[in-house]
Amino acid sequence: MATTTSGRTVVPPPRTSRPRRTPSLATNRGGFWFVLPFLLVYAAFTVFPVLYGFGMSFFNVSLAGAAPSFVGLDNYAEMLGDARVWQTLGVTLLFTVLSTVPLILVALVMALLVHTGAKGQWFWRFSFFAPFLLPVSTVVLVWNWLMQGDFGFLNNVLGAVGLPAVGWLTDESVALLSVVLITVWWTVGFNFLLYLSALQAIPESVYEAASLDGAGGWRKTVSITLPLLRTTTVLVLILQVLSSLKIFDQAYILFGGSGGPGGRAAPILQYVYDTGFVNYRLGYASAVSYMFFALIIVVSVAQFAISRRRGRTSA
Repeated sequence: MATTTSGRTVVPPPRTSRPRRTPSLATNRGGFWFVLPFLLVYAAFTVFPVLYGFGMSFFNVSLAGAAPSFVGLDNYAEMLGDARVWQTLGVTLLFTVLSTVPLILVALVMALLVHTGAKGQWFWRFSFFAPFLLPVSTVVLVWNWLMQGDFGFLNNVLGAVGLPAVGWLTDESVALLSVVLITVWWTVGFNFLLYLSALQAIPESVYEAASLDGAGGWRKTVSITLPLLRTTTVLVLILQVLSSLKIFDQAYILFGGSGGPGGRAAPILQYVYDTGFVNYRLGYASAVSYMFFALIIVVSVAQFAISRRRGRTSA
């Protein structure tokens, strides 16, 4: 309301309403109680086992009933001189290299074939992704029959075309390749789905502009599609390397826990399992597993740093 002072009319400034604060989980204390159940479950089933297992690696713990005794770094020192540790670690790293490359290339080719718009896309998408939905035990048991030396389907096909039979499950030089073959057939569908999603996100106008410039199908793939899939390829590479390093189920079920002929297909996680639950040395098994855990962290950080540096360079 205006007031008059010494003949002058003074208009009071308009009142400004304070903005109302909206509740937020970051500022509202009540949000903590919503997160608390998850934190308790996460701490009970993840944080506590990790810390407990790390502490166990400094003790001589046995499932045979002997009382635990503190040994300090003796388990880690023994691990450094254990030839079996380095052999199984080498098998794991070799499997990672042999499986990662085809799982990226095959998935990319499959996604490109489906994205071209061929007839019956629903069938191809289902066929490529369906094996990934199967449990590992079913996949390995089926392939175990296919790879049998006498009546296996694979050797029958090789014999029909005049090629010699292959000892998929008995030859030391082929045993690990058999695990790679099973893994590629089983898990390539997930990478295929990632690539297909990335392809569908590329604007069609980019290809139309390239067609106006006279670019053919091969030139579009090399100059447009592959560069735009670089981020997806890095993601697939990181996920695949981490997944391949944790190989255990396929090799263990395929060879019945023997590690294949001569132990040439036994990964390091199988050695950890045999040491802890077959030989009852839980303390030593914990030390080996945490060494492998540290290796996975190093690989993850290195891959993240390389991909981040490439992203800055391309930008």
